[in-house]
Amino acid sequence: MGLTNSSIGIKAVDSGLEIKKQLPGDKVIALAGNPNVGKSTVFNGLTGMNQHTGNWPGKTVTNAQGYCSTKNHSYVLVDIPGTYSLMAHSAEEEVARNFICFGEPDVVVVVCDATCLERNLNLVLQTLEISKNVIVCINLMDEAKRKHIKIDLNAISKRLGVPVVGAVARKKNSLSTLMEVVDKVVDGNIKATPLSIQYPKEIEEAIGVLEPVVKNKVGEMLNSRWLSLKLLDQDESLVREINTYLGYDFLNDEELNEAYAHGKSILDSYKIDSDLLKDKIVSSLVRKAEEVCLGAVTFEKEGYNASDRKIDKILTSKVTGYPIMLALLALVFWLTITGANYPSQMLADGLFWVQDRLTEFFQYMNAPNWLHGILVLGVFRVLAWVVSVMLPPMAIFFPLFTLLEDAGYLPRVAYNLDKSFKRCCACGKQALTMCMGFGCNAAGIVGCRIIDSPRERLLAILTNNFVPCNGRFPTLIAILTMFFVGTAGGAYSSIVSALLLTSIIVLGIFVTFAVTKILSKTLLKGVPSSFTLELPPYRKPQIGKVIVRSIFDRTLFVLGRAIVVAAPAGMVIWLMANITVGDTSVLNHCASFLDPLARLMGLDGVILLAFILGFPANEIVVPIIIMAYMSQGSILELDSLVEMKELFVNNGWTWITAICTMLFSLMHWPCSTTLLTIKKETGSWKWTALAAGIPTAVGIMSCIFFATAARIFL
Repeated sequence: MGLTNSSIGIKAVDSGLEIKKQLPGDKVIALAGNPNVGKSTVFNGLTGMNQHTGNWPGKTVTNAQGYCSTKNHSYVLVDIPGTYSLMAHSAEEEVARNFICFGEPDVVVVVCDATCLERNLNLVLQTLEISKNVIVCINLMDEAKRKHIKIDLNAISKRLGVPVVGAVARKKNSLSTLMEVVDKVVDGNIKATPLSIQYPKEIEEAIGVLEPVVKNKVGEMLNSRWLSLKLLDQDESLVREINTYLGYDFLNDEELNEAYAHGKSILDSYKIDSDLLKDKIVSSLVRKAEEVCLGAVTFEKEGYNASDRKIDKILTSKVTGYPIMLALLALVFWLTITGANYPSQMLADGLFWVQDRLTEFFQYMNAPNWLHGILVLGVFRVLAWVVSVMLPPMAIFFPLFTLLEDAGYLPRVAYNLDKSFKRCCACGKQALTMCMGFGCNAAGIVGCRIIDSPRERLLAILTNNFVPCNGRFPTLIAILTMFFVGTAGGAYSSIVSALLLTSIIVLGIFVTFAVTKILSKTLLKGVPSSFTLELPPYRKPQIGKVIVRSIFDRTLFVLGRAIVVAAPAGMVIWLMANITVGDTSVLNHCASFLDPLARLMGLDGVILLAFILGFPANEIVVPIIIMAYMSQGSILELDSLVEMKELFVNNGWTWITAICTMLFSLMHWPCSTTLLTIKKETGSWKWTALAAGIPTAVGIMSCIFFATAARIFL
């Protein structure tokens, strides 16, 4: 059930073949590499804005395709998922392996990190076993120079038997050498003789029995030596891909089955089972990587990464790691709160100026009042509030978040929280997806793709909503300021608001841990999986690229989804506020119906209805509350927090109401954008319903518990 292998699909990724059919004159370059080696920087540097993203067929793994050209050829670059291995333990590894093996790229460029080349060569060596047309691009040569690491590119190239190119991907002109080598490989001007990995004699003996038969069956279509090794490794997912690629049941051959049985008997005679075979394969790769680097990679200065380790002792310390995380979180919120106020107001003024012009136009056209009400006071006004309230905080928060990511801090956050998630039988990578949820829960849901285990990915998806997105920040900040900080404004007010908001978010994180623990012991039982978490070197962020990437890839993407669902919501809200039954609007009738449950939760019917109508976008919750209290026919907002507090108090608000409203804002159903994303990621309405029901149930129970306790004891 859920995100199992069958639900996310296990089938050959033949995008390379599809690309060649669609663009027969273009050559295909597969861009591979470990995470955090600058692969995306190489991709962006070569393609510029000539790129698009999508999902691999049958996978919830993002790919990117881009276009570039040289004097000789035009190329389609495919940025395959970053992975440490091609042994297919995760969806990313399967996609990378399948594209290299079955996608028939003309060239495979493997990007490596110059500061940790030996570790990166593990992926290079595995790629050499699959493809002959491999180019190794050693990126971050400037970082290596800064750390006094010297790399003999010629020696590495001779030992690997393929071209090796040094690069600083941040400097676009350094990639021209790479493309010159790509041209030579494509034109056949460079004849590669890829290094062949020699395994222990017992494995080589088994390969020797199986390979001649495999070669006879597949010819030059696949690397027979590598394929023989994978068959002995009992890689079932690979067998399915081979059958799809060849168009028939590969193993349904008597001669091949006899050779396979013979090879397995040889391994059995040496008492080598599947796990031991994998260990021996990995050990051979590690030893070969050491041999390749021996003498070719030299460290001219001891303690070349001493500064990074000193910083890590502070940022990942049990004593200082958590306080620094909370301090940085509070700083990001303070900058977001302070910086978003003025642009938000300016944007609102501009959009409502447009609304006035639209009103004049409708009057000029003698349009009926109901049409003006639905389209202008309903649809456009709601869109104006969503854009003016949502865009400025996202435009500030996402770049700040991306700067921390670009500098190398976010992996340290995952490291710090790993043990906490392990205690909940979850994956430490969930910390990263939780951080992404601060900006937008939909982005956090998409980020859950980095978690390999289907069970742990579901845990992250179902609990991501307990971290408030920026759409809930306005409600939380307004209530905090009115009832607990004061409405005088100024730097003191924004600092206290940021600190209190951080405290609320810490509560959300604790609830995330608790619910994850409960789910992992009940609905989603299982043992936490292990994963490789690399702490990349600290780097100076590229501020310009970070701003552009975060605005276009995250801010505008999320805002676009919100607008799509907010527009019809504006129409529904206006109709409910203007259609009356008796002397009372449908809006107030609904509020009266919800009032008993809402009172039990420490709220009132208007507040609960506002949350329900705010389902398309959390930003419109407070304006709906004001509209209902003032019995207005369209969504609005008061000019000052003083007026807003007075209105709320006159309608029965107390500090208990304020806290219960914040609790329910923190813990209630995800917005429609997030739920649509969950449906897309899981492919299941069942898990989508649970993703909505779990936080809502927790929110209702939390509000009832707090309101009841406050009334009894206070």
